Amino acid sequence: MSKKVLKLGIPKGSLEEATVNLFARAGYKIRISSRSYFPSIDDPEIECMLIRAQEIARYVMDGVLDAGLTGKDWIMENRAEVKEIADLVYSKATSRPVRWVLAVPNDSDIQSAKDLQGKRVATEVVNMTTDYLKKHGVTANVEFSWGATEVKAPKLVDAIVEVTETGNSLRANNLRIVDTLLESNTKFIMNNDSHQDDWKREKVDRLVLMLKGAMAANGKVGLMMNVPKARQDDILKILPEGKKPTIAELTDSNWLDMSVILEEKLVRDIVPDLKNAGAEDIVEFPLNKIIH
Repeated sequence: MSKKVLKLGIPKGSLEEATVNLFARAGYKIRISSRSYFPSIDDPEIECMLIRAQEIARYVMDGVLDAGLTGKDWIMENRAEVKEIADLVYSKATSRPVRWVLAVPNDSDIQSAKDLQGKRVATEVVNMTTDYLKKHGVTANVEFSWGATEVKAPKLVDAIVEVTETGNSLRANNLRIVDTLLESNTKFIMNNDSHQDDWKREKVDRLVLMLKGAMAANGKVGLMMNVPKARQDDILKILPEGKKPTIAELTDSNWLDMSVILEEKLVRDIVPDLKNAGAEDIVEFPLNKIIH
């Protein structure tokens, strides 16, 4: 009997490093060689292939891959019929979804989609842009852009449809946003046949569970501390509302062991107060930072 394997598409390019890091936090080590499009992963039941995010949805739909990670934007652009298993909101720069926006030069007369009638628009997402214009009853010349789309307006085109996380690149090229076509984030997808396979579906469910757990833990740390039993209520008042720490007895009956999960950014604000309230041997983990 052949070994069961899940064929998984990993996005190559801007999301590559962020994806590898996410998998690492979830317990899966992916190693990418500059000479190979088949990264190794420390799970013998997964076979990875490195593919541009723009193409993954199509390969998953066609059954070349069982599953993959790609953006909602590329699912729509490829008009791919796939099963969307989970939202994975992570990206190369921020944790916010990316946006596909209609942008024009700062001094352009174009103020809305209606003003694009008969104009020339450059973009990498031709299908998405065409659908957007059709929805607004506009006919325009939409051309595929092979890159450096921001620099094409106004000399080569009247407007562009481009992806942005922060808007910095658009501003740097003297462009302003007219409208947002789509907010997009990474999706974990499967093809319909693979989704019907019990083993593959369970394998994906387990993987997605760990990836979501890694994302939920991002920006959070744990604090462990020894607390005088007589000061327990004072310590609890310092912790953010709703936090329910784990509390255990120590060998010294006058002291307690307390541990709690917090947003990392809160630690610097509350640790001095915890110290003043009598907490000792405060340890921040997984950073293993000992706060005396």
